[in-house]
Amino acid sequence: MNAGWMSALEPLHAARGRARWRYTCRRGAPLEARTIERAVEAIAGVRKARVNPAARSLVAEFDASATTADRIALDILRMAPLQTPPAEGEEPSAAPVALSAATLLATRSLQAGLQAPVAVGAAIPLLGEAVDDFLEKGVTSHVLEAMAVAISIGRKDYLAANMTSFLLALGEFLEASIERRSDDLLKHLLKPDVGEIWVERDGKEIQLDAAEVKVGDTVIAATGGVIPVDGTVLGGEAMVNEATMTGESVPVARRRGDAVLSGTLVEEGRLRIYAERVGAQVAAARIADFVEHSLAVKGATQLEASRMADRLVPMVFGLAGATWLVSRDWQRVAAVLQADYSCALKLATPVAFKAAMYEAGKSGMLVKGAKALERLAEADTFVFDKTGTLSTGKLQVTDSIAFKPGYAPDDLINLAASVEEHYFHPLALAVVEASRHLHHPKHFDHKEVEFIVAHGVASTIDGRRIVVGSRHFVEDDEGITTQKHRSTIERLRQEGKTLLYVGFGGELLGVIAMRDGLRDNSAATVRHLRRLGVKRVLMLTGDHADRARAMAEELGLDEFHAGLMPEDKARILQELAAQGARIAFVGDGVNDAPALSGAHVGISMHNGADVARLASDVALLEDDIARVADAKALSLATKRLIDGNFKLTVGLNTSILSAAALGWLTPVAASALHNGSTIAILLRALVGAGLPRGRRAGKALPPARRAVA
Repeated sequence: MNAGWMSALEPLHAARGRARWRYTCRRGAPLEARTIERAVEAIAGVRKARVNPAARSLVAEFDASATTADRIALDILRMAPLQTPPAEGEEPSAAPVALSAATLLATRSLQAGLQAPVAVGAAIPLLGEAVDDFLEKGVTSHVLEAMAVAISIGRKDYLAANMTSFLLALGEFLEASIERRSDDLLKHLLKPDVGEIWVERDGKEIQLDAAEVKVGDTVIAATGGVIPVDGTVLGGEAMVNEATMTGESVPVARRRGDAVLSGTLVEEGRLRIYAERVGAQVAAARIADFVEHSLAVKGATQLEASRMADRLVPMVFGLAGATWLVSRDWQRVAAVLQADYSCALKLATPVAFKAAMYEAGKSGMLVKGAKALERLAEADTFVFDKTGTLSTGKLQVTDSIAFKPGYAPDDLINLAASVEEHYFHPLALAVVEASRHLHHPKHFDHKEVEFIVAHGVASTIDGRRIVVGSRHFVEDDEGITTQKHRSTIERLRQEGKTLLYVGFGGELLGVIAMRDGLRDNSAATVRHLRRLGVKRVLMLTGDHADRARAMAEELGLDEFHAGLMPEDKARILQELAAQGARIAFVGDGVNDAPALSGAHVGISMHNGADVARLASDVALLEDDIARVADAKALSLATKRLIDGNFKLTVGLNTSILSAAALGWLTPVAASALHNGSTIAILLRALVGAGLPRGRRAGKALPPARRAVA
């Protein structure tokens, strides 16, 4: 994915034929004003561009009959840098800070006739931005700050003017650094470009550019290398560190048949991988795309904070006017104009959201923007799909009941597994897996296995016919009666279990009961959600009502709906929403996409279908349902952090303004307190987001398999 020149472009003002934005360049992109101006002027329809790097302001004049401001903004975001980006780690330019610091230090040593021109020269960037803002937006925080500096120059207090210019430049530099740092945290989720890739073609291993690798290629990944594609292991064995994708720090063994993801690291070993997704389709690239989009998405809280900051600026200006009318003291007026609510309110909220999104990424959750976090914090009703979400999606043997004397439950499983091991139906796989975990697994020699589609399997063991399959197959096709054991069979069915009938020698030898196994920590996750204030937890499933009821009772759910089609799930969510519920829907399948899109907030499981992950607002990066509750906890923690920062901003700046109006603070002291408190609030936003300690959903012990003779 090619990185553009600009990482953010915020519209500030638009009129016919003229538009103004606040821009942020990507790390390593050119920052020179004239370089940016030339690039923008090359866009079709643009007549002239003007850049103020100190204020990160970009103004474009254009032919309104040929293009629009929105189209130009899109073209600007698509612009490629004109030079190769330098190494990561570059911070916003400190040149304005250094210049203003030098001016401040030289103030007292300058001749009297030079002090005024030097002070004015140091203030020109600020004054220029203030003029632009005033003409386009009216009174803004930049106008207030420029007026404070102008008043100090008018009073010939050049030390105060230069000190204020220095503190403002330092404050802007630190604020920009903190904001850039919050972006950088998120962008750690972007996976590195692997450059050239080793591919096996025509029996030879060759090195190709990543862009040349195609679906179906055999890709080689060896010790120390990053896996460059999503695919399936064809051969070899390796220990793979998947922390970048799943959050799991312990390397896992990967061998033939296992799926592997791009962006993960081969710590030891060598793999031959069949490439199933390459280029922009790999998981790493899709995550990178999600992150890029999330940086540009503003939530309602962020927009409201920005609007409130703008509304409070005239109030500060009015206070300054009232201070002058009462005191006739220009120093007090200058002190009042030093403080405003704008910077902390406008920057602290997006920084908090970005820091929370980074924390989410580290904890195995991809949050697609501030809106997703806001909606998750508001959600009071959690609705889960069953299969692959609350359950593992894999059948597990729960009961083995032998009806014939002389046969133990383990014998029944071993007999069934001996003929089912050649079959890949989920029921067969569950029986074979159960046999492997017995204390004394045993394989019975048998004749050729006969597969009867949609019925079961049949073979011969020790001269007697064995049949394993459905009730219809055993009773109707094979003539084996089940009437003697009707009560046991019905009890198992009412418990929501799937039954596999085993006939041997013309008699019903027994039944093996299975159920889609609950995740070990599903119940703990439900309890955690309730502790976080969730009012209702429901389950939707296309499964049989008996099975759904058993699972709902085991998890302690408020309600369940069974036997549903995909459109039924979306309809139920609409009905709940009409009742006033704010719904978080958790699903994993293609059929869950409509519900994920229609919910207040959608959460997709790690192993879910691509369409489900794309339709969701939060995508889990690891196969752990506990992350659902962690995401809710993180959203609430972020909301508390933002609310706390808002109260701090209002409280601190109101105190500074009041003290300045009463004459208790000089302009320099007011500027220092204002900028210092703003930076402190931004740092609090940056480091304060995260999951509360000890609040992650725990993992319950798996239920024991019952074996009844």
